Amino acid sequence: MVSRLVLILGDQLSPGIRALREADKARDIVVMAEVDGEASYVPHHPRKIAFLFAAMRKFAAELEHDGWAVRYTRLDDDGNTGSIAGELVRRAEETGAREVLATEPGEFRLIAALADCPVPVRQLEDDRFLASHAEFDRWAKGRKSLRMEYFYREMRQKTGYLMDKGEPAGGRWNYDSENRKPPPEGIDYSGPMRFTPDDTVEEVLDLVAARFPSNFGSLRPFWFATDRGQARRHLAHWIKRALPKFGDYQDAMLTGERFLYHSFIGLYMNAGLLDPREVCEAAEQAWRDGHAPLNAVEGFIRQVIGWREYIRGIYFHHGPAYLDRNALQHDRPLPPMFWGAATDMRCIAETVGQVRDEGYAHHIQRLMVTGNFALLAGLAPREVHDWYLAAFVDAYDWVMAGNTIGMTQFADGGVVASKPYVSSGNYIAKMSNYCDHCAYSVKTKTGAGACPFNLLYWAFLHRHRDRFEKNPRMAQMYATWDRMAGPKRDAILAEANGFLERMSAGERV
Repeated sequence: MVSRLVLILGDQLSPGIRALREADKARDIVVMAEVDGEASYVPHHPRKIAFLFAAMRKFAAELEHDGWAVRYTRLDDDGNTGSIAGELVRRAEETGAREVLATEPGEFRLIAALADCPVPVRQLEDDRFLASHAEFDRWAKGRKSLRMEYFYREMRQKTGYLMDKGEPAGGRWNYDSENRKPPPEGIDYSGPMRFTPDDTVEEVLDLVAARFPSNFGSLRPFWFATDRGQARRHLAHWIKRALPKFGDYQDAMLTGERFLYHSFIGLYMNAGLLDPREVCEAAEQAWRDGHAPLNAVEGFIRQVIGWREYIRGIYFHHGPAYLDRNALQHDRPLPPMFWGAATDMRCIAETVGQVRDEGYAHHIQRLMVTGNFALLAGLAPREVHDWYLAAFVDAYDWVMAGNTIGMTQFADGGVVASKPYVSSGNYIAKMSNYCDHCAYSVKTKTGAGACPFNLLYWAFLHRHRDRFEKNPRMAQMYATWDRMAGPKRDAILAEANGFLERMSAGERV
């Protein structure tokens, strides 16, 4: 007799996932489903859809090989109801099951859908993460500001990563000051390990090409890992060949070098093919073996147990309404260049083109190019969030909310960041070669060819002066603005406004 259904979602492809641990292999039935509702609630990058469907199919086969009974729904199956809740109802009617075990999804949208499902669903907290909801809430309680650095230190102490006798390895918690080198002359790393699609992957690619032909992004060539074995091989490849230089150049950007020394493992961790603990342990071992320097390993582990855990904590701590915050009242629509329309801004063109082709850009491209521009231009933060969710292969609601609504757009009013992450074109010029051969000149402040980042930066500060002029981290910026001659300030504001008007009118900028 069937006892229960066990729901496994596309980002829960871990053999030790909570719902499987709570289930009875002899009596319970695993349910997995490719449904249009999950594939289409934003126009996901086709590579993300293909990655998840292929990895799901392979994981289902692993479960069956391990003795689980699995009911798997393919996107093009007859009878596919188009939603997770619909598939649970259908499978319950087929099997007679009266209850569903599920690991809590990472999106409030889906949590609510399961709560409203006609078949009762018991949602179990996802313990693949290092910090539980309760643990993050305890840490956040009573704090005037929720700064990631202090949360990160507690995670270091909890896990013991890079700790020696209760103290941080090397005597410092953070080596970020050593991780800001401009791009080197060349990169001696060939990028992520690439895998040739097998029959399962090819079948999925054909399906995605047929069903999602208009989605932003290139489907082929497809080279992602789609099972745990491949993902682990990629991790070992990166640890050996790229981790030693990751720290030095993690903020750099180079035309033609889409990955530099970055790990490209967020995709695999967020889907469950890699566990954050095994990832951190591999990186730490590389340092203890003398293979990678401390600044590189600390910077990487901070991204995993610090930033990744912190961003998830922010999402669940603040709840669904967090996504609709708009502290700066920005409402300008997302411009076509974010979807690949032609632009004369080389940094935007390079970054968006990379996202189109790979579904990926590293954290500085996200923060200081696309995110910085969106904030300076006053784009609607929810539209910005939905763009990141649609365009990036590693994106899920819990991943992107704090990064967009908080970090890049300051729409949460300062929950995540103590000041807005805005800069003129000088930062991009320093950390990249994007400004070389650009139609705009980063050294030109006003007039013909003036870099839009320069104009929009000062216009942003002027527009939000009442909010930010007393922020001690921004005092020098306002002092510089005030020292400018009145006519120069007027010219900057007029030209910034003209640029935004042309952009909003759909003109090439």
